[in-house]
Amino acid sequence: MLPQTDKIPELIDPQALYTSNGQEAWRVLGIMAEFQLATDRLRGIRPAVSMFGSARVGADHAYYDNARVIAHKLSDAGFSVVSGGGPGLMEATNKGAFEGNGLAVGLNIELPAEQFGNRYQDISLRFKHFFTRKVMFAKVATAYIVMPGGYGTLDELFEALTLVQTGKGRQMPIILVHEPFWRGLMQWMRERLAVEGMIHESELDLLQVCNQPQEVVDTIFAFYEKRGFEPSPQEREVLLNL
Repeated sequence: MLPQTDKIPELIDPQALYTSNGQEAWRVLGIMAEFQLATDRLRGIRPAVSMFGSARVGADHAYYDNARVIAHKLSDAGFSVVSGGGPGLMEATNKGAFEGNGLAVGLNIELPAEQFGNRYQDISLRFKHFFTRKVMFAKVATAYIVMPGGYGTLDELFEALTLVQTGKGRQMPIILVHEPFWRGLMQWMRERLAVEGMIHESELDLLQVCNQPQEVVDTIFAFYEKRGFEPSPQEREVLLNL
């Protein structure tokens, strides 16, 4: 039997549920509501592709046009295209998909600054919590496409890599767009992560690098050529446990 302790009594006392600290428990209901709403709204959008990229890239930049063209091609090919719903390359992604035949989906996040919803969204959801939003990106994705971006984009990239590497997400293409932007990161991963044993060398193959919009589309179709886009029963179980 463990000895009695009074180190952190508010964590041990069951009556703490009814104190101001216990109010945190009620926030779980808001998180559950986000999951439920998003699951219901996104139920029929597959096959879908999740695209990430910088919010700080203007419409006059080559990255913007590249993201728009990729999303348009994916939309015309039958995919729903999911972005973060904000400005920059997220707007370019939604715009391209909106102009195509598929659905343009925006998973917007409430932030103190920078994030505002773009107008090119057939389906628009707003999240308070990053982690619920990230789960929905992963649940609906048939592929991840990562345009140039900053901390948020890198966060999504390594989340995707971790899910695929560990088997907590389904196996799928993770495509970096514009090789010159990603060259330094790929070199560092080869020369540091792989050489020093932080990852297995074969795990570098989880990433593919493309430059041309049609190359991105072809890479996704090549991956699914022999198996189809629908998750297998085993993959469905994996997605339920994200």
